[in-house]
Amino acid sequence: MTLSRRQILAGAGAAAFWPVFAGPARSQTGATTLTAAPARIQLAPPDYAQTDVWAYNAQVPGPTQRHARGDVLNMRLENRLDQATTIHWHGLRLPNAMDGVPGLTQDPVPPGSTFDYSFALRDAGTFWYHPHANSLEQISRGLAGVLVVEEPEGARPDVDGDEVLVLDDWRVAADAVIRDDFGARHDMSHAGRLGNYITVNARPELRRTVPAGGRLRLRLVNTATARVFDLRFRGLAVWLAALDGMPLEQPLALAELVLAPAQRADLLVDVTAAPGDEALIASRERDGTFALVALDATGPQRAIRPAPAPLPPNDMPVIDTAKARQVPLTLEGGAMRGLPGGGTWKGNRMDMRALAGAGQFWAFNGMVGMPDAPLVAASLGETIRIPIENRTAFSHAMHLHGMHFRELRAGGATGPWRDTLLLRAGETREIAFVADNPGDWMFHCHMPSHQMSGMMNWISVT
Repeated sequence: MTLSRRQILAGAGAAAFWPVFAGPARSQTGATTLTAAPARIQLAPPDYAQTDVWAYNAQVPGPTQRHARGDVLNMRLENRLDQATTIHWHGLRLPNAMDGVPGLTQDPVPPGSTFDYSFALRDAGTFWYHPHANSLEQISRGLAGVLVVEEPEGARPDVDGDEVLVLDDWRVAADAVIRDDFGARHDMSHAGRLGNYITVNARPELRRTVPAGGRLRLRLVNTATARVFDLRFRGLAVWLAALDGMPLEQPLALAELVLAPAQRADLLVDVTAAPGDEALIASRERDGTFALVALDATGPQRAIRPAPAPLPPNDMPVIDTAKARQVPLTLEGGAMRGLPGGGTWKGNRMDMRALAGAGQFWAFNGMVGMPDAPLVAASLGETIRIPIENRTAFSHAMHLHGMHFRELRAGGATGPWRDTLLLRAGETREIAFVADNPGDWMFHCHMPSHQMSGMMNWISVT
């Protein structure tokens, strides 16, 4: 028997003990040490046993770090796991040596050892941290946390609450034990490691009491390794204010939101549900639509506010597409399409059967895994355009380290700043970025099953 989400949600219905919504966020200094170690938490509802996880400071998600833009983050990683690990500070423009990629920016941190991260926080926004060593297993067992970098005092939106919502899924057995089938060939060659139990902040449903007519800032973070969340809203007027930590030029009203692995979305929402009713954030799945967040509206009803103003922008470079150099990228491989022409892995040309035998199923421009030469060797300040063609039968969440990009759209329009872009099967989309951060930066699919079985490369900025 496998845990089903219907049974989990039914069993959790009587366990709604969530507090009143937190007030507006204030700057605070987070932990100064993150200890990666085994822990036990109540992941499933109370009538199930606790689950053995890997956690930062015995918390899943790890402790939310809140700092102000311009602060220097000083964080010691203490490794009490039985395998090497690192921390990648996802979405941050930081010095290359602090990026947390084993073999590219730092040595992996062995069991029993420590590593000190220190860097200035250049951008305000919602970011997250996770391992980049054996990332499929380590993230799937619970190692992930959120870093919030706040806007300056006086520039923050006027809200009644500011909450981090970490969306995740888990592959668990009937006894709430995390299944250890990491690296299963089907996951590696298909859609990735999809779980059978969805949580928000490690709970099957998050319930809050909120003021009717109140305005909230919700920071959504998708830490799942493969699940693309298709979110719907009820009893809420929703504006998208920022993507991947970067503010939109103007908040965008929306009724639904697709959030791929590693992506973040800052939402400004007005509670339109009447006092005594509930507002919902739900996830549309193959077997139905399920509430993830329930907000109980309480009176008296507040007056309707005008649409929210934009968040203050971060200092981003100017993309000049007319002077950009174009470097095409083709995504190939996986089940149903395969690599009929083979691929080059670790410097050797191999056929599809040999690659599959080595657990490698995907390629970037015919290169499988991290190659010796970068996809792009860029000069500092150069603008690069990368048209990406997805020839596979699956979706991929393409993530660039150390920098942000904009999607180039038809008619010369540019999309918002991002660090992760979802490409559906058969899609071709183009991104552009300014190589404004020196170092060697990983560029990969952020579905770790795909990354670890071939979908990774790097960009050199000198």
